[in-house]
Amino acid sequence: MTIFQSIILGIVQGLTEFLPVSSSGHLVLVPAFLGWRIPSDVAFIFDVLVQIATLVGVIAYFWVDLIKIIGGFIKSLFRQESWQAEDARLGWMIIIATIPAGIMGVLIKDIIESAFSSPKAVGAFLIITALILIAAERIGKQNRDLKTLNWKDALVIGFFQALAVFPGISRSGSTICGGMVRHLHRKDAARFSFLMSIPIMLAAGLMECIDLLQTPHVSQWLPVFIPGFIVAAITGYLSIRWLLSFLNRHRLDYFSAYLIILGLITLVVPIF
Repeated sequence: MTIFQSIILGIVQGLTEFLPVSSSGHLVLVPAFLGWRIPSDVAFIFDVLVQIATLVGVIAYFWVDLIKIIGGFIKSLFRQESWQAEDARLGWMIIIATIPAGIMGVLIKDIIESAFSSPKAVGAFLIITALILIAAERIGKQNRDLKTLNWKDALVIGFFQALAVFPGISRSGSTICGGMVRHLHRKDAARFSFLMSIPIMLAAGLMECIDLLQTPHVSQWLPVFIPGFIVAAITGYLSIRWLLSFLNRHRLDYFSAYLIILGLITLVVPIF
């Protein structure tokens, strides 16, 4: 891997982690499309680092909210009446929403990724993501905000997040759709999607870092990976900011169209 490749793939990760288009799918397709033959051990190290970078980006964006949520959650552990406070409730809802994906990730994530990480399979799952986005736009009434979120909503959104173990199924897209199916406003569904991504990304990052420490020659690649890490964090931060503004005025259909086109190209073009 070169520094140029690191920067390009860092931008791809930062953009697609939070846009509803699947970061895992794009990290498979972009190197294949450009003809980059990146060794699997190098790709593993890079993927771990840029995922941590996007975690840094989302924490930086929601830093003030996270302080309030964590503070409210801790208070609710010692004072029962504090549970009804908005920040405390949101903290509990995030934990509930994390459970399904956490179980799925521990049990079958590695098996699914090894079986379905081929470009053709990713293309098929991108189209499935598009269909999920289309369905959510038509089912959701968008007449609720985060203040009305309950444990049933959180659990449903959590099950939608569990779908993202399939490379090509967008984590942000599926969880935004989960919120919309429960009739949250599009922007509120996206906000909860980004907040609930933090625990699962943190847990996944810690688990992958354990494997990373056992990988030989990590330090020799750091000068190449650091530029990709930096641009992934910055791009991730900016993509969150842009998407929340975009969803305030626009539907998810634009992303659906993009995913269908990209998915069909991937399935049809011989280079994949």
